[in-house]
Amino acid sequence: MESSTPHRFPCTSCGSDMRFSPANGVLKCDHCGNEQPFAGGAQTAVPIGERDYLSALHQESDVATTADIRTVTCENCGAHVEFDPDNHAAECPFCASPVVIGTGKERQIKPAAVLPFQLEETQAHNRMAEWLGGLWFAPNGLQEYARKGRKMQGIYVPYWTYDAQTQTDYTGQRGTIYYVTKQVQVMVDGKMQTQTQQVQKIRWRGVRGRVARFFDDILVLGSTSLPKKYTDALAPWDLSALEPYQTEYLAGFLAEGYTVSLEDGFEQARNIMNSMILRDIRFDIGGDRQQVDSVRTDISEQTFKHILLPVWLAAYKYRGKTYRFVVNGQSGTVQGERPYSTIKITLAVLAGLCVAAAVGYFIAINR
Repeated sequence: MESSTPHRFPCTSCGSDMRFSPANGVLKCDHCGNEQPFAGGAQTAVPIGERDYLSALHQESDVATTADIRTVTCENCGAHVEFDPDNHAAECPFCASPVVIGTGKERQIKPAAVLPFQLEETQAHNRMAEWLGGLWFAPNGLQEYARKGRKMQGIYVPYWTYDAQTQTDYTGQRGTIYYVTKQVQVMVDGKMQTQTQQVQKIRWRGVRGRVARFFDDILVLGSTSLPKKYTDALAPWDLSALEPYQTEYLAGFLAEGYTVSLEDGFEQARNIMNSMILRDIRFDIGGDRQQVDSVRTDISEQTFKHILLPVWLAAYKYRGKTYRFVVNGQSGTVQGERPYSTIKITLAVLAGLCVAAAVGYFIAINR
């Protein structure tokens, strides 16, 4: 991110700022309607390079692969959001808290790729309104406020992707189920009787083996500003639509700087890999039951990418509390926080009690 320079592209007709238009993949001026294509505005054949992970850990200051970005840190939610240097006060798009923009910079790894927005703001807002309308026990006031409130903010959220080749040696036990016949005494009509039962047992046999897997594009969120359960639920992302990073894609949108380091992100990726390796081991052991006693994994060919994924975000303060809604800018999947209306819940409970009482009365008088 050439972040000391704002992502502005003046309109060649009127001089106003142009923005990237998800509808047709060009820069568009909302003032005069002028459209301007740019190189890479459609999917190109330019490959998106992977970077060696181990080398990058020791080259954080490499000027070819890093850049100074000017971000503001929200004291409420911890988001690092890039802002226009001409602005000195703003509102955090993640939690609607006021923030004051300083003049500090931080050095970060440049994005290698970006997944351009495919939904316009109006489409994202409609998806959110539909989602809110389908929520049970949500306060009517929040639904109306969200539907008629301010526009949503398009934000490119940072992610890491990791690749790795793994070779895993394991030891364990394979269990085979078998049955034995057993005579048991049971009480039947007040008398003891002998009955035959089949009892399940497991025969264990020690095993050892090796499994191998190449992991491609393990996706790890690079920030902590939004609850992970919501960002995880925005998946899946079609990463085949990634484009080589160009600042034109950011025109008219915000970009969040990563707060999860390259190394910490790889630790999260390793946890994902380990769970898949364990599944592979159990499949390799076979049988009816499996026990894994030891695991030793050799990992090589570790590479990574820093990428930006599109999210439409709305943060609403309702009765003193912030509620956040996120929309996948590619697929339109919606996730968010929601309050519950105590009035609606109370009325529903009372209605349920009334129905139960009516049913009970009907049964009683028919007896």
